[in-house]
Parts: sequence; structure tokens; C-alpha cells
Amino acid sequence: MPITKGHKQLIAEARQQIRTLTLDEAKAKYEDPNVVFVDIRDVRELEMNGMIPNAFHAPRGMLEFWVDPDSPYYKPVFGSGKEFVLYCQSAWRSSLATLALQQMGLAPISHVEGGFNAWKEAGLPVGERPRSKPAS
Repeated sequence: MPITKGHKQLIAEARQQIRTLTLDEAKAKYEDPNVVFVDIRDVRELEMNGMIPNAFHAPRGMLEFWVDPDSPYYKPVFGSGKEFVLYCQSAWRSSLATLALQQMGLAPISHVEGGFNAWKEAGLPVGERPRSKPAS
């Protein structure tokens, strides 16, 4: 049985319902202490390409579980009351993720137009993925 809706349509529908920040808008929010940038890419992408410094890494596959305070995987950063700016490599996954978290009631929330690729190409800050501290 063929699918009835492809990824392009899902992304287009999501983008009609969410806030997309231009690079200039995202850059203006970057140093705001009341804004948390959330990198939803796979850890391998972070290791290969770096990430926005001080962004919180929340892999796409766990995002809804990390946001829900009733989940055993909940991360308190999502209960901070801050504004959240999601990004992925090219703004496809972040479009879908922003809509999902918006539907869960997380607000304010948006994502970065063009994703990490656009951020990096614009010469905006990029750093290495922070390494976990070794167990002692």
C-alpha cells in the first residue's frame, strides 16, 4: 500500500504552523540567557560537523520523552520556562520536531531556517561537541 503523505508534504504542513527564525533572528537570540538552542541531530553529526556552542543536545528520537515531565527520561531544561530554538542539519527534522513540541504545549518555540548548514555557512559560531566526563 503506498503512503498517502510524503516527507515534503509533512514538512510543508509543519512550516505553516510553526515559527521559523531567519539566521539574523536566530543570531540575535544566540546570546540571550533566556533562550536555549536545541540541537536535535544524531550524535555522529555533532562529532563530524560540530554544533552551535552551548546548545543543548537532545536527539530527535528522544525529544518528546525528554520534554514530558511524566516521562522517566525527562530533562529539567525543558521545564525552565525559557524560549527554545531547535535546529537540525537542514531544517527538515527541526520543522517536524518544532511542531510536535508545540503540540505538546512547549512554548515559546521555533526553529532555524536552513538549519546548522545555513548557520555554519553564514560564519556564525560553531564549536566541537562537548565530551562527556570520564567516570572516575
